[in-house]
Amino acid sequence: MKIGVMLPIAETDRGLMRRYREIREAALAAERDGFDAIWVADHLLFEWEDQPRRGVWESWTLLAALAEATERVEIGALVMCSAFRNPALLAKMADALDEVSDGRLILGIGAGWHEPEFRAFAYPFDHLASRFEDALRIIAPLVRTGAVDYRGEYEQAIDCVSLPRGPRESGPPILIGASRPRMLRLTAELADAWNTCWLGRASELPERLQPMRDACADVGRDPETLELTVGQIVTFPDLDDEDDFPGGTEQFTFASSDELAAEWRNFAAHEVSHLIVWPTPYDSQCLALVSAALRTYRDGNGA
Repeated sequence: MKIGVMLPIAETDRGLMRRYREIREAALAAERDGFDAIWVADHLLFEWEDQPRRGVWESWTLLAALAEATERVEIGALVMCSAFRNPALLAKMADALDEVSDGRLILGIGAGWHEPEFRAFAYPFDHLASRFEDALRIIAPLVRTGAVDYRGEYEQAIDCVSLPRGPRESGPPILIGASRPRMLRLTAELADAWNTCWLGRASELPERLQPMRDACADVGRDPETLELTVGQIVTFPDLDDEDDFPGGTEQFTFASSDELAAEWRNFAAHEVSHLIVWPTPYDSQCLALVSAALRTYRDGNGA
C-alpha cells in the first residue's frame, strides 16, 4: 500500500499561513522520508459562521512548482474542483503537469462543496453533480485520448484536442472523491481510482465500500478494477492542535507511531492501494511520529 501525505497550504484556525518555501521544504522532506506521494487541497477560501475568512494558496500553481522541485513522489490534489477551471483547459493543464513531473501526476477531481468560495469567486453553485458530469465527460476522454467532442447542458468542448500529449499514452490516472449515489456511479463508470475520506480507522471503511460496489454493479464494472484510496486524519495525544477535527478527535488520535503503523496494516488488509495521511497539527513533532510510523509499516511489510 502506498502512503501519501497532505501538505499544509491553507491558513490554520490560529492564522498560520505557510509561505511557498516552507511548503516546498515540507514536500522535499516527505520525499526524503520515503512517502510515496504528496497531496494538496483545492480551495479558494474558507468561510465558517462567526469566524474570519481563512486563506489558501491556489493549488495548481503549487503543484506545478512542486513537480519541478521533487523527483520521485507522485503528486495530486485531493481533490481538484472541476467547477473552478474550464474542463477542457483542466485536461490540457493535466497533460502539461504530467510532462513537468515526468509522469507523476494523479488527477484527483471532484464537484466541490464549500458554497462561500463559489459565491466569492462568482462560480455557480447549482446542479453541482450535473455540472461535474459534464466536466468529467470532457476531461476523461481528453486526458486519455487527446480528443473530445461533447455538448452538455453546462459544459461543452466541440472538436477539442489536447496537443502535445504528455508522457503517458493514456494520460494520468483519474481519481474521484465521491460519496453520493450519482457521483459514485460516475466514478464507477469513468474513474481509475476512488477516494473516501476523512477516516481514522479501517473499521470505518466497510460501510463506505458497499455503495461503491453497488455503483460498479449498476454500470457493469468489476470493482476490483477501481483503485481504492482513503484519506486519513492523524493526530497524537498532547499535541498542540491547530484545527478542529470533523466529529471530534477520538477516532483520529493514535497513542503512538506503532499504533498508527498497525492501523495502516488494517487498511492494507481491506485492499486499500493508497492511503493519504493528513497530519494534524502539521508540526515537527506530529510529522516525526507519522514518519516513524511509515518506517515501522515498511519494515513490517518487508518494504
